[in-house]
Amino acid sequence: MKLSHHISLVFPSINHKGKLPRKYTDEGQGAKKNLSPPLEWYNVPDGTQSMALVVEDIDAPDPSDPVKPWTCWVVANIPPMLKGLPEGFSGKEEEVGGDYACLKEGHNDYKVPGWRGPKLPSHGHRFQFRLFALDEQLKLGNKLFSIKQMHENIENVFQVSVLLRKR
Repeated sequence: MKLSHHISLVFPSINHKGKLPRKYTDEGQGAKKNLSPPLEWYNVPDGTQSMALVVEDIDAPDPSDPVKPWTCWVVANIPPMLKGLPEGFSGKEEEVGGDYACLKEGHNDYKVPGWRGPKLPSHGHRFQFRLFALDEQLKLGNKLFSIKQMHENIENVFQVSVLLRKR
């Protein structure tokens, strides 16, 4: 089922130059580091049953010689009535509760579930945030899952890609 809406993905804390603030990286900013970034979205297509989010460093390991995307975050079964994810949300689905409790975070390429901010050997990496509007809930079971397992279960209805430049 193809839907004709244009979904918008917004990063309220990203500055006008499109840089990912350090507090969302493994390098940190003061006492804060590895916080999952806040995200907002608008114009979710009618008929959307769930959404999925994938965040990848598309310049890994080096922007001058990228090999393969490095997955920083995978979130599945996001209810379509949610309008975003708050800062530092990763790992707190049940604590936040409500509609957030049914989200599932998968393994990133660090082999741990949830957001894991990048620790880069060089700067200038681009991060791709993709939000998928799906026509069904993903059947991932109760186990933790990887991006590969999610892609095997996904029927893409609509996709948004946003590129950010890392400091």
